[in-house]
Amino acid sequence: MDVKGEALCIVAIDKFPFASPDDPLLKARLEGIRRRGGNPFFEYQLPQAVLALKQGVGRLIRDFDDFGVIVIGDPRMTTKAYGRVFLDALPPSPVITQAEAGARFLAERLSAPHPAPAVALRAT
Repeated sequence: MDVKGEALCIVAIDKFPFASPDDPLLKARLEGIRRRGGNPFFEYQLPQAVLALKQGVGRLIRDFDDFGVIVIGDPRMTTKAYGRVFLDALPPSPVITQAEAGARFLAERLSAPHPAPAVALRAT
């Protein structure tokens, strides 16, 4: 389903979208990378999860007039070095850590007669 405009102004992602480690196809791919001396996490798992996150975030901003807040609840965004890879893959926007700032942003945009152009906030 495609939701545009004010009907969709928050995308909440509770955790990074890493594939299930129990998936047999994933296990085979990771083993192949290991056999050739590579790093399965950084060569396959992380890029795949970043792509999935970008696709999820892409649900929010589809048109020039779209706006909203992206909430990423995974603590690894700030506690793991690879959290920066996820953050850098997202569209440029202010990063906030306080829910009140996101609520204020939405209240201002939703009460405005003509919402501001595409602006996304990421809360971690």
